Amino acid sequence: MSSKPIEGRMTADARDGVVVFHIGMRINNFRAVRSWWPVFRAMPRMLKELSRDRGSGMLGYRLLLGGSRLMYVVQYWESQEKLLAYSAAPDKEHRPAWAAFNRRIREGRGKVGFWHETYVVPAGAHEAVYVNMPAFGLGAATGVIPVGRRGDRAADRLRTA
Repeated sequence: MSSKPIEGRMTADARDGVVVFHIGMRINNFRAVRSWWPVFRAMPRMLKELSRDRGSGMLGYRLLLGGSRLMYVVQYWESQEKLLAYSAAPDKEHRPAWAAFNRRIREGRGKVGFWHETYVVPAGAHEAVYVNMPAFGLGAATGVIPVGRRGDRAADRLRTA
């Protein structure tokens, strides 16, 4: 992602539906490194694998920190089918990481927390605007176009698919 701002008002070039997937962990006990470090290390491997595979369905992602204990990723996907296919694929990074995480979370007795949320957003039900910003969020995942191409107001962009 370029850090150079794009002048003017832009919107995400996302005309189809999109799946927004949030996934993260909370370190409840920093000293319990065996409980959280493997989880922390697994996510970059999965993101690298997904980024290399254009057919995976992941459009893009953003790593975020929430205070001193929370780390999470916002991912944008083409479809829920592709997200679910990746999560269940026996030959991909996710399955072994998930199995190892489940073992560690049971053994760790609350030393690390985990969460995810999935939002399936149909075409015409999402809208974005970026003013004097580099491509960001959904716009970084799908590219950006001038706002006028999809409508000058949020209400206009929400109606167009």
